[in-house]
Amino acid sequence: MSQSARAFWLRSPDHGEIRDVTLPARGDDEVLVRTLWSGVSRGTEALVFRGQVPRSQWDVMRAPFQDGDFPGPVKYGYLSVGVVEEGPARLTGRTVFCLYPHQTRYVVPASAVTPLPDGVPAERAVLTGTVETAVNALWDAAPLIGDRIAVVGGGMVGCSVAALLAGYPGVRVQLVDADPARAATAAALGVEFAAPEAARDGCDLVVHASATEQGLARSLELLRAEGTVIDLSWYGDRRVTLPLGEGFHSRRLTIRSSQVGTVSPARAQRGYADRLALALELLADPALNALITGESGFEELPTVMQGLATGEIPALCHRVRYDG
Repeated sequence: MSQSARAFWLRSPDHGEIRDVTLPARGDDEVLVRTLWSGVSRGTEALVFRGQVPRSQWDVMRAPFQDGDFPGPVKYGYLSVGVVEEGPARLTGRTVFCLYPHQTRYVVPASAVTPLPDGVPAERAVLTGTVETAVNALWDAAPLIGDRIAVVGGGMVGCSVAALLAGYPGVRVQLVDADPARAATAAALGVEFAAPEAARDGCDLVVHASATEQGLARSLELLRAEGTVIDLSWYGDRRVTLPLGEGFHSRRLTIRSSQVGTVSPARAQRGYADRLALALELLADPALNALITGESGFEELPTVMQGLATGEIPALCHRVRYDG
């Protein structure tokens, strides 16, 4: 017997809608999940919403359970937490995380869901994908005890990185953002805060996550000689200009990209499941609640996504509530 669900779709750039969908019959090795919460990964999902995914990246940027194609119609997203209503006995009744778009119910392979550890509430688990990105970034960055580190860009990803760095022994961590409201977030995460013009220089490592040309240029300025910038920003179809003709060569600076689609080569012995499990364990820290700054109901998503894409809703992680 077929079951129905409701899903958020991007009909065309800047136009979202809720659609009725029919779920496929569940196979023996599949689960039926009823969604409790989902999270909006604001940076990437805003680019998708505005239709700014470059054609050359359409295949690379596909979400695991995406329907449709860029620039639209497309069903996109990857931060879903729900309860397994039907499936193998080991999973039935468990609260799980899945890389699924915004939808009230869905059927996926049992291997695609990960049960939440004890001590990680479903409401916080929407951060799993972002914390996983931060884990991969720090595997790439390999910070050392006592390092002086700046995180430039206090969005969802940057704050996740700062939160994890706060637990490193002996490091000096400063969150750098143009929005003074991020000072409260930094305090909740246990790190320093500074506006870009007041940030401390002489950094051994800078993690850049502002997705702006100005932020990346400032990241280079904050480095000591032979320091490294790890760039987590994705610029969509925008070109970025940098002052590489100044001290970039003489100071032997390095810019490296980090992208969660590939497990860091520094941890080649680990797989995607290992990285995801680690991210879920780290979410036991209640300090990460500071990253969830907005909430709305599922049926409000077309309006909410418009506000997130334009900046009218200045959320870090915007949490979506599913009733019933």
